[in-house]
Amino acid sequence: MQNDPQRGWNRREFVSASALIALALGVPAAAVSLTRLESEEAPSNGQRLMMKEVSQLVIPRSATPGAGDVGAGDFAILALAHGLDGSRSPLKDPTAYARFARNDGSIRHVAWLEKELDGRTGGSFLKAPAAQRLAAVKAVDAEAFASRESESPWKAIKGLILTGYYTSEVGGAQELRYEPVPGRFDPDLPLTPDFRAISNDWTAVDFG
Repeated sequence: MQNDPQRGWNRREFVSASALIALALGVPAAAVSLTRLESEEAPSNGQRLMMKEVSQLVIPRSATPGAGDVGAGDFAILALAHGLDGSRSPLKDPTAYARFARNDGSIRHVAWLEKELDGRTGGSFLKAPAAQRLAAVKAVDAEAFASRESESPWKAIKGLILTGYYTSEVGGAQELRYEPVPGRFDPDLPLTPDFRAISNDWTAVDFG
């Protein structure tokens, strides 16, 4: 069943992403989840599936769920629409992405990524074989980070996928080892195969 893109932002699947956006922006969650975005900002079903798949490729499922599994794709869509981490700031050279530029010089990241990945996989990223999808994302990533000066929209997208994952319960309290108050400083810790990095990000805790 097709979702009405205007209403899609307010449906249940965006609730957890909205709560994290609210924490980052310092506003009530309702102010995010009920915000009426411009119609061109609302994602299509295909764009949401693409962002879920891309998130899963950035952080695949292992002993813990991947970024796509925990909704990092939806988080990134909302975060980009609300300008988290400066993602609605004008680029220094918006002409390089003129097709996806808003009137204020900022970029429609999700539309850009959809076009970019479709072009690299023969017309449909979501229908391409898994190996081809992974190769396309790796290529975009390598090009974006080839230089510090690059303004590739991928940098903001990837950063927000990581933010969404590591501020989720799974990322912050299962993949990382949650320590509310880290203990004494120990410069030499034994490294074992099951060692996990430590997180004290309280937003990743499930309070019931």
